[in-house]
Amino acid sequence: MASTAPAAKFHRLLLTGAAGGLGRELRRRLPAHCEILRLSDVAPLGDAAPREETRPADLADADAMLALLHGVDAVVHLGGVSTEQPWAAILPANIVGTYNLYEAARKQGVKRVVFASSNHVTGFYRQDEVIPANAPPKPDGFYGLSKAFGEDVAQLYFDRHGIETVSLRIGSSFATPRDRRMLHTWMSFDDLERLVLAALTAKDVGHTTICGVSANPQVWWDNASAAHIGYVPRDSSAPFAAQIERDTPPGDPADPAVIYQGGAFVKQGPAR
Repeated sequence: MASTAPAAKFHRLLLTGAAGGLGRELRRRLPAHCEILRLSDVAPLGDAAPREETRPADLADADAMLALLHGVDAVVHLGGVSTEQPWAAILPANIVGTYNLYEAARKQGVKRVVFASSNHVTGFYRQDEVIPANAPPKPDGFYGLSKAFGEDVAQLYFDRHGIETVSLRIGSSFATPRDRRMLHTWMSFDDLERLVLAALTAKDVGHTTICGVSANPQVWWDNASAAHIGYVPRDSSAPFAAQIERDTPPGDPADPAVIYQGGAFVKQGPAR
């Protein structure tokens, strides 16, 4: 755990999607920055540790979300479907659920949300171009489309209700990069913690869109706007590049997964 920012002592933080991969990682890290960490998911959360509260809740249940956000200072919203799925699965969790979370935040007076968006919001940009962190959406599937919707909800609730959000277009956050694509998109767990903490504590963010990526030698996203929230990545995919390039073939240059930034996501779902 290597956050370089001073500890931010919130009273109660809410982490949704706490049973997922990044949720489990942040569950270990966020207690350093709050007095109480409230955890929510529809999947099992296990026993609560000291200074944890476990509150299972379905994002699609408006009443459950209203209760979940009671007494919360800020939200780290990782909850929802995190892979490409049929629309029937995306709709309740990522569309209705995101609306329910922001409505609950409005009613409960919560003024800061860190929204886990995705690089798949812009998955149909090409890999041979560099785009700004707030590039207009070109989603590569229903999942990316739902995250673009979530960013729009965040904008509306700031403009109309003053709820500030940092939308994190997260690349690929794993312990180490796994393939050639991740040499561009990888974000270490330590940088994830740095990014989330910066997003929670920066002043006057309005609705800001940031790319969740480490300081990799080659990236597809110009993250200059990250300076606004004070995010400074410390890790890089460079130490892993030689082995990945040795062990992984370059791929067919005519393959859409090689052409577009979304990788394999651009080929999922119904064929053209």
